[in-house]
Amino acid sequence: MLRLAVLKKGSDWTVLRDGQPLAQGLSRSQAIALADKLAFESEETEDVEILVQGYTGEVQARYSGPEA
Repeated sequence: MLRLAVLKKGSDWTVLRDGQPLAQGLSRSQAIALADKLAFESEETEDVEILVQGYTGEVQARYSGPEA
């Protein structure tokens, strides 16, 4: 399973892939777009989980993939 997370670090947003930073210093919309692109490229062959932190700290999960 591919796990992607969009989290706020300081005033910037970071995209993590399987817990490792993939891109930093992004706007929230750029970070979500990158996570969606990576998920789209992978979801035909593996399950994908995307965690997105909101502005107030809440986290929402989305799942996709061949069996989602």
